[in-house]
Amino acid sequence: MGRSFENRKHAIFKTAAAKSKVYSKYGKQIYVIAKNGVADPEGNPALRALIDRAKKDQVPAHVIEKAIQKAQGAGGENFAPARYEGYGPGGCQVIVDCLTDNPQRTIAEIRNAFTKTSAKLGATGSVALWFDERAVLVFKGDNEDEVLEALLEADVNVEDTESNDGSITIFAPASELYKAKSALLAKYPGLEFDTQEITLLPQSTKAISPDDMPMFEKFIGMLNDCDDVQEIYHNAELPA
Repeated sequence: MGRSFENRKHAIFKTAAAKSKVYSKYGKQIYVIAKNGVADPEGNPALRALIDRAKKDQVPAHVIEKAIQKAQGAGGENFAPARYEGYGPGGCQVIVDCLTDNPQRTIAEIRNAFTKTSAKLGATGSVALWFDERAVLVFKGDNEDEVLEALLEADVNVEDTESNDGSITIFAPASELYKAKSALLAKYPGLEFDTQEITLLPQSTKAISPDDMPMFEKFIGMLNDCDDVQEIYHNAELPA
């Protein structure tokens, strides 16, 4: 599961536009979390975790600071979450999460990506029930048993672990993310996480044929070109 999780992330982000797209994505997310909670990372675990992810993706400090400063001010943009579901090229299941200040613009761009690639936009809830929300932690290591023992001693509800190529992947309920991270840092002070996030994992996968790959890549590319798109989840199993 761990390796396929990383492969899916690679398949999504390898077609992302320039760095400005990544900066914009994190800027919006940081702004919303800071605006709706505490703007101080020390008092807001979700904000702190997001900033850690942004730094790992090489988002400049001034982008992070600007987003927090905007959240601390009066007024500002009013971004709202929006989720779109459907079936992409090759029949794979797709969920697209957005943050938007103009729902009409966003749905038009998302619908265009589906229409231009022979994909099918579905009703709310038509795909989401086939995905599970999970906390995922990935870090360097090879002693899976020791890691699992440390998590169980901290009463973390671990659902699965995977050890591949010198990395360990932990899967847990979304609500256990900070508890699992704290337990690992207590066991291994200074541990650096390659991935620390709450994501959606498909319950099954759908093989994409080589013939469908060009259209699938175009589909993902068009979604990534939409500034409002924050995350893309799919159950596509890509050709080797």
